[in-house]
Amino acid sequence: MDTPPPAHPARVPVFQVDAFAERPFAGNPAAVVPLREWLPDVLMQRMAAEHNLSETAFFVPDGPGQWHLRWFTPSTEVSLCGHATLATAFVLASELGETGTLRFRTASGLLGVAREGDRFVLDFPANPPRRSQAPAPGLAAALGAVPREVWKARDWICVFDSAATVRALQPDHVRIASLREPGVAPGAAPRVIATAPGDGDGGAHDVVSRYFAAAVGIPEDPVTGAAHVQLVPFWAERLGRERLVCHQASARGGTLWCELRGDRVRMGGHAVLYARGEVLLPAA
Repeated sequence: MDTPPPAHPARVPVFQVDAFAERPFAGNPAAVVPLREWLPDVLMQRMAAEHNLSETAFFVPDGPGQWHLRWFTPSTEVSLCGHATLATAFVLASELGETGTLRFRTASGLLGVAREGDRFVLDFPANPPRRSQAPAPGLAAALGAVPREVWKARDWICVFDSAATVRALQPDHVRIASLREPGVAPGAAPRVIATAPGDGDGGAHDVVSRYFAAAVGIPEDPVTGAAHVQLVPFWAERLGRERLVCHQASARGGTLWCELRGDRVRMGGHAVLYARGEVLLPAA
């Protein structure tokens, strides 16, 4: 009697890529898992928790030059992730031989990534913030500093006067995870961006930021593309120019070459392969 096939493959390839990085151990690491068909959601979430990186990207073919892409933190699936999209494009181009503009069907719509020289350029929808008249109670105490202004798009955007202030923040991640937006259901996951102009950063960067999201399993994200779809419209208007060099001032650090084009944000960055291997899945 023939043995029935397993409900999912016993082995799948996995790559670890440092995104928005020009060398290993910088930027934001992401795991990338190519699949022929979707695994059960609970299994992909367990894999992301096992990898324990800010995001694990899973993708399946979705037509010529297009893939269906999903992202998981160690604790939840998210609707948008820039660095893991860059990492996925890097794997497709550098490891799997794909060429041309890569298209991804995602929870945030159709996203494109093109290779321009030694950079990968992401094309994402812009998410302009609005000035907040009622910031989340306890926001300044959670950050350990009082922002000059607070804005809101998907995330809270706390604007400070100097890059040095942003770099020196020592936030209370437990407090950040417990923040609640007035009028929003308690289940909403609070995420906070701290940002400042980069003129105090030696002139190399136009914008400096940090990103805190303990409520989704990421106390401080090293480099965050999803933050910059909010930051770039804000700073493009504030600074009066559409092209910006942005630096995320985490311990690992990373630079994004950004441009606002109408209702889209283009984000360019480098990527470096750290590891390739296999995940040995449990029996079904």
